[in-house]
Amino acid sequence: MLDGFKISIVIPAYNEANRIGTVLSEIPEFVDEIIVVDDGSEDNTSEVAKRFGVKTLRLEPNQGKGAAMREGVKEAMGDIIIFMDADGQHKPDEIIKLVEPIVKDEADFVIGSRMIKAQGKRPLIRKVSNFLSTFLIRMKVGVDVKDTQSGFRAIKREFLPEIESKRYEVETEILIKAVKKGARVKEVPVERIYGIETGHFRFEDIIRFLQTLMKY
Repeated sequence: MLDGFKISIVIPAYNEANRIGTVLSEIPEFVDEIIVVDDGSEDNTSEVAKRFGVKTLRLEPNQGKGAAMREGVKEAMGDIIIFMDADGQHKPDEIIKLVEPIVKDEADFVIGSRMIKAQGKRPLIRKVSNFLSTFLIRMKVGVDVKDTQSGFRAIKREFLPEIESKRYEVETEILIKAVKKGARVKEVPVERIYGIETGHFRFEDIIRFLQTLMKY
């Protein structure tokens, strides 16, 4: 509990048995609820998560990041929902940066921007995806967000829309829908370590992004 707000974290995970333990061990104490959604992993991701006493869901078969986030949200009880990756790219001690603007009533939706400070080299396909999404989302809904595809974000429950996307286009869907619901969006600088990501972002995900942009 943080200043009267219950905080839930939803962590979609796929084959992250070697990393998720480190992530979970560093979650701040003010977080009330941690939900790990094992998206059909072929390793023992679920078993590792359960050792930390967190709520653990398992999907069968692998369904995609968006589907995992949707199932996690169904279980979340918090006033503020935080999304973060399971592979260690996001620093748990920076969760407070996402939550504070909401607690102080400065924002309803806070995105951890990797454009401001990052470690390592960013994959080219990620650069292309973020360039397209930033420009097109700004044109569509008028928000000046520099890192629209960041998976490290916090949102006040009443502005969290129903999630329909199954894969990485989920970040775009949530942003567009939240803005249309009247959410005040803010970016905060966070660190991210590139080169260790275990997601499988592909060119077809850019196509899905464009389809999502037109749909919503």
